[in-house]
Amino acid sequence: MDTGVSTVEIKARSNDHDRLRSILLAHHADFKGTDRQKDTYFDIPHGRLKLREGVIENFLIYYDRNDQPEPKQSDVLLAATPDSARFKQIFSKLFDIFAVVEKEREIYFIENVKFHLDTVSGLGTFMEIEAIDHNGRRSSDELRTQCHGYMSLLGIRPEDLLMSSYSDMVRCVATLGPGVDA
Repeated sequence: MDTGVSTVEIKARSNDHDRLRSILLAHHADFKGTDRQKDTYFDIPHGRLKLREGVIENFLIYYDRNDQPEPKQSDVLLAATPDSARFKQIFSKLFDIFAVVEKEREIYFIENVKFHLDTVSGLGTFMEIEAIDHNGRRSSDELRTQCHGYMSLLGIRPEDLLMSSYSDMVRCVATLGPGVDA
């Protein structure tokens, strides 16, 4: 099933997943589980295309967004991938692989807002907030307000916010070498 969604999201450095987890659970977040995910990013001319292989989430994901530290709008297309290996084989013949990101991700929801507590191989620990509109009922301003509200609740400061995707950070570390802070 293909689906298009609009999101406003942030990514931030996080050194205290225990604190964030406690806040989320105190606010009745629905814990969906912990997923080991491998995201293969393909080098395409516009936007980003990645194949996510996990236990909970398996999708081909296309998205387009500006790289900026503050909450950013993304237009996302998702396609479920029951046979990830076949998808990877096909897309690897069409496009070069841009980056591979491996992570352990805790997934939580409060209504339409998705939270990730990520531990990314070679990069460290991060927090993501995604205010999601699945059906065109929420404006980008409402999604942005939700994102800001949860940033405040979770104590995410402007200086914690990241502009780049994990794929950009992985490529930076690979280019600059180990021990370099992406």
